[in-house]
Amino acid sequence: MKNDFLLTASMMCADFGNLEREVRDLEAAGIDSFHIDIMDGRYVNNFAMSLYDMECIARLTKKPLDVHLMIEHPRNSISIFLNELRPGDTVYIHPEAEYHPSATIQKIIDAGMHPGIAINPGTSVETIKELLRIVDSVLVMAVNPGNASQMFLPFVGEKIEQLIKLRDKMGFKLFWDGACGADKIKKYAPHGVDGFVLGTTVLFEQKRTYKETIDAIRKLDFDYLQHK
Repeated sequence: MKNDFLLTASMMCADFGNLEREVRDLEAAGIDSFHIDIMDGRYVNNFAMSLYDMECIARLTKKPLDVHLMIEHPRNSISIFLNELRPGDTVYIHPEAEYHPSATIQKIIDAGMHPGIAINPGTSVETIKELLRIVDSVLVMAVNPGNASQMFLPFVGEKIEQLIKLRDKMGFKLFWDGACGADKIKKYAPHGVDGFVLGTTVLFEQKRTYKETIDAIRKLDFDYLQHK
């Protein structure tokens, strides 16, 4: 089984009363990157992390940040995020949120970041196929965006299969976001998914430590994760 996949922590699920400790513990546990969900209450009907949360986490770690912008017309405000990020961080936009998503993607590239697109469950691969040629990463939403702890939408698996067929040809990495438990990693890592965003399903609000969880995933010890 492929076991060189990346693990990123969904920081909207973290304990914000102890944010520095959360970042330190996750880093010590071997997390690969920190996933920052920013919501404007318009593109999705929720508010989550902010520019200031992102800045705080960026100061606390040298690990890469994956910034997921769930905001309307990100081109209008993306500069304020790019100015606070570091070369090599990843920024995802939702193509539906922008009139001309390729122009926003170009801004991300020009700033030295890795450009990415996030694909909602209801977004077909065909509608974003051209954009796959100009992004480094594709974030497949297995749940509707906006809230943690949602139910997995099983038809997303078919979309993953379509994207895996296109990935090698177009040169992007493929990431899973939403309802990501041990069963999903066990099933889709061998198929070629490059990374998984870990939230409350397997990483946060668990009885295990972050290190125990991440070590078990790295060792592919999925029985441990499912039964303890």
